[in-house]
Amino acid sequence: MRIDSPSTAAAILPLVGGPANVTSVAHCMTRLRLGLSDPSRADEEALRAVPGVLGVVVDDGSYQVVLGPGVVTRVTAAFEQLLARPSTAEELGARGAGLREKRRRDNATPFKSGLRRLAAVFVPLIPALIGCGVLAGVNGLLLNAGWLPGLTPALAAVASAFMALIAVFVGHHTAKEFGGTPILGGAVAAIVVYPGVAKVTAFGVALAPGQGGVLGALAAALLATRVERWCRGRVPEALDVLLTPTLTVLVAGLGTLYGLMYAAGAVSSAIGTAANWLLATTGAFAGLVLGGLFLPLVMLGLHQALIPIHTTLIEQQGYTVLLPVLAMAGAGQVGAAVAVYVRLRDTSIRTTIRSALPAGLLGVGEPLIYGVSLPLGRPFLTACAGGAAGGAFVGFFAMLGDKVGATAIGPSGWALFPLLAGNRGLGLTAAVYAGGLLTGYAVGFAATYAFGGLGPTGTAPSGETGHAETGHEEAGHEEAAGEKTRHDETAGEKARHDETAGGKTGHEEITGEKTRHQETAGGKTGHDETAGKKTRHEQAGHDEITGEKARHDETAGEKARHERRQVEAQPQPPSTP
Repeated sequence: MRIDSPSTAAAILPLVGGPANVTSVAHCMTRLRLGLSDPSRADEEALRAVPGVLGVVVDDGSYQVVLGPGVVTRVTAAFEQLLARPSTAEELGARGAGLREKRRRDNATPFKSGLRRLAAVFVPLIPALIGCGVLAGVNGLLLNAGWLPGLTPALAAVASAFMALIAVFVGHHTAKEFGGTPILGGAVAAIVVYPGVAKVTAFGVALAPGQGGVLGALAAALLATRVERWCRGRVPEALDVLLTPTLTVLVAGLGTLYGLMYAAGAVSSAIGTAANWLLATTGAFAGLVLGGLFLPLVMLGLHQALIPIHTTLIEQQGYTVLLPVLAMAGAGQVGAAVAVYVRLRDTSIRTTIRSALPAGLLGVGEPLIYGVSLPLGRPFLTACAGGAAGGAFVGFFAMLGDKVGATAIGPSGWALFPLLAGNRGLGLTAAVYAGGLLTGYAVGFAATYAFGGLGPTGTAPSGETGHAETGHEEAGHEEAAGEKTRHDETAGEKARHDETAGGKTGHEEITGEKTRHQETAGGKTGHDETAGKKTRHEQAGHDEITGEKARHDETAGEKARHERRQVEAQPQPPSTP
């Protein structure tokens, strides 16, 4: 069912405290992320009940409404339109107070704030990473098959250009997120990928274009932001437009060349080496841990902090070996959701599973997390078990030397097949990945079916909260009542069978009881017949008396008429003159 984005946005706005309470609006692939000056004014329960809202995550400094992929983009645009109107002085004051409160909360939790802001740098890059990754995969298939040799160079250029300049985009978004001028952040980050850096020597080693990758670009833009903000507070206003940009690019640029690129290059190399060692040496165990813990990271919204690591591996090796392992968490979630669908008979939660399952198969697990497994409690843990099993499967083959990687980040589940890459050919890589998915589905389903706490008659776990609780309890109550009724009917049938087929004595007692009942009924019938005869006799006597009286009256009438005729027949005396 298609969600009406304007209606959904209009329903959400008053439930988060109105326009005056909203200090910032952003979104990721599945969530509408709102900054609220006073989070206590938001009605979380009412938000969960809004059609189209799959869940609500309350984090420090951020109020996140889970809407799902595609939907969140349209609802965010409609939400921003509702906010884009002239503000009163009171609203402006409230917004200012909200911004101050947000800054205070951010300062109170620097670690989580840093992770969220780091993720915000890379989230806008995901669409380009997906598009270029898919084209890179298609181009690889064409090259291996020897098809369209005239087209493959053009596809390679289209797919690779963004990755060659990704450092510039990272620098731009970093400066924007951390309070600097975005174009200055991009200008300093561009130094990392400039071919001319090959002529620069740092610490006795010649630099290489792209050394440090996205981590170097991130560090360069952060340094540029700090330099710019320092200059803004000290350079006279008349010279600000000239000196601040110049000093920012100069100081941050030199710091990037003679320090950050070398250090970031060492960190990037360490990340690649550690990832390869982890899977090659402890593949099964590493896959077990990574696959089992990834769902909690998604639940907390911290999984996007892994994007720089994925991007670094793609830059170094052409693919990231961590993403296919982490994608197994989604497989465990799908298996758990199917088990819930089979065990429960609640209509509302089965409808939620049907609507969220396609997205789950494509690797978008948040609708199933917040709509199904997390409200039920234990199925969330069994879903993690399924993810751990799938991750262990992929990690085991990595120990055998069969690497499974992804050329881009973003998609997961079955949507990751076009982006797969490895060191043993596409066929074997796809087979290992598919085996991991099937393992995650099977273990997630079996663990949830057996240990999901759903009850023997398809009822939800006792004591659970959430929108599914009432429906599950109701369904379980009705089923229990039905079971009791069927039990009583069975007991009744058994009792009647025992009475009928008991022993001879029981049969004679039943027969005697029946005879006595018939005699009693016969006696009652005879009594009724006697009473009926008496009544008829009394009625007949009454009718006889009435008839006699009528005949007597008729005789008296005849006698009177006879006397009148005799009087009339006598001769009359003559009249006197």
